[in-house]
Amino acid sequence: MTPLFKVRSLSVTAAFRKLRQGRQMLLGAGLGAIALLILLIAPAQATDLQIAPTNPRLGDTIAVVLRPTVPGEVAPTVTMDGTAYPVFPLSGNRYRALLPTTPLDRPGRKVIQVSGMGEPRNVAITLRDRSFPVQRIRVRGGGSGGTEYEFSRVDALKQIVSPEKYWRGAFARPASGRVSSEYGVRRYYNGVFAENYYHRGVDYAGGQGSPVVAPAAGRVVLVGRVEDGFVLHGNSVGIDHGQGVSSIFIHLSRIDVREGDFVQPGQRIGAIGATGSATGPNLHWGLFVNGKSVDPVPWRNQGFE
Repeated sequence: MTPLFKVRSLSVTAAFRKLRQGRQMLLGAGLGAIALLILLIAPAQATDLQIAPTNPRLGDTIAVVLRPTVPGEVAPTVTMDGTAYPVFPLSGNRYRALLPTTPLDRPGRKVIQVSGMGEPRNVAITLRDRSFPVQRIRVRGGGSGGTEYEFSRVDALKQIVSPEKYWRGAFARPASGRVSSEYGVRRYYNGVFAENYYHRGVDYAGGQGSPVVAPAAGRVVLVGRVEDGFVLHGNSVGIDHGQGVSSIFIHLSRIDVREGDFVQPGQRIGAIGATGSATGPNLHWGLFVNGKSVDPVPWRNQGFE
């Protein structure tokens, strides 16, 4: 007769064997389901998409970088707030769009729409609010307005979208002086808040005649002088950095470049002055991305590839 103890041992061993078989069957079924899920999802995931910065705030430039899974596809389209932005190729079979934001935008949830490769994608981001300095100014009469000529020339500068990208890495300081006025400053004129006004750049203090240099490579596309009608901006230089990015430098005392010149980072383009509507010698540097005035500071600190 078989001892009772031995019978129980065989029963336990058999039970464990069945348990292991059951686990293997469940594991195999689970892996199969996961593989099937991946196959089902992969065709819809037509691109790898990266957005930087991940937590943008008012005034930031948002970079949307896409990598198609199938090389050779046409460039996608990138839209935010109903505006489609130009998309340019990068190295490594990637594409990028630069989305500008300003202090006049409404903070909160934004949806970036990507289409043109596979299934359309909607990516939600949060545009954070930002506290900007406020100035209270009292003026008499209508103030010092500019001319249609200078406004049209500056507007033309902002609309340039060259296919080439001339800049590399972070931008440099265009002047060595301290920052005298930050980007985004809001104003009250005679006690009334100027809804559509914000300081569209960064001001650098400096002595009359101090050098002004190009912060990044680009082509000089604008040279404006007081005698030609630049009564508000004063002597000005505009540089196209490529792909919808451009700079303007105003209030210059002298201009050392001509339209059509190609300049390198650090190359002298003029000198600090007080021409146009200025209270004293300073340089105003404005940075445009796809037609809007953005904060130049992130372009100096982090830069864009």
